[in-house]
Amino acid sequence: MARITRTKVSNTKTAGAKASKIRPKPTAKAPAARASRPRGTRWPKPVPPEAVLEIFQRFAAANPHPRGELLYKNPFTLLIAVVLSAQATDAGVNKATPALFALADTPEKMLALGEDKVRDLVKTIGLYRAKAKNIIGLSRALIERFGSEVPRTREELETLPGVGRKTANVVLNNAFDQPTIAVDTHVFRVSNRIPLAPGKTPEAVEEGLEKIIPDAYKQHAHHWLILHGRYICQARKPQCWRCLIEDLCRWPEKTPDPAP
Repeated sequence: MARITRTKVSNTKTAGAKASKIRPKPTAKAPAARASRPRGTRWPKPVPPEAVLEIFQRFAAANPHPRGELLYKNPFTLLIAVVLSAQATDAGVNKATPALFALADTPEKMLALGEDKVRDLVKTIGLYRAKAKNIIGLSRALIERFGSEVPRTREELETLPGVGRKTANVVLNNAFDQPTIAVDTHVFRVSNRIPLAPGKTPEAVEEGLEKIIPDAYKQHAHHWLILHGRYICQARKPQCWRCLIEDLCRWPEKTPDPAP
């Protein structure tokens, strides 16, 4: 809210009149975290079921066994890597974690390492202080409440410090082969652009994707969408000329080939 500076006015009526004209500047609303819509266009309707099937068939044919790009050794180190990746790049996390995991690849070793040492090892990653604290906290929780094992349900995972729904879904999918869909910024953007399951929140997109993606493709769906968003359907300038589903995508303004 804008700061209002008041000055003394001898005439109380005049003061009241002037004060009544003073209005705090409206707080700017945070933009909806959706793919931006070109001016003068309407959001396209979601692609039909037959197009959804074709989209994932093409993704599967091009990359039958997609994998996440975070480096890890076991479910515990995967959990740590995903916690560290919040508001950070996978590449940045991968530069820091080899040294960390060489010293601590179990909850007991991580707890013994201590918050100060963990903080020093991950200080190249954004929000490293809070993340180091969460890593120690979740390591302690795993030992005390889960027998040092990473739990296999979203509800249990979300009780751990620093673990939200997206992190839980990534761990369940990668470590335990559960067909969960983790909606990060890439999945969110791609789903809204095509559009597959448009929504104003990650939870809404996740729910929509779970409804429309055929069961045969749910295990790898979020990997395909993440990689597609990271390398092809990028935020500022999607590389539509390289897109293998360009003819099925309903995004109203495709980026032309820069080298026709």
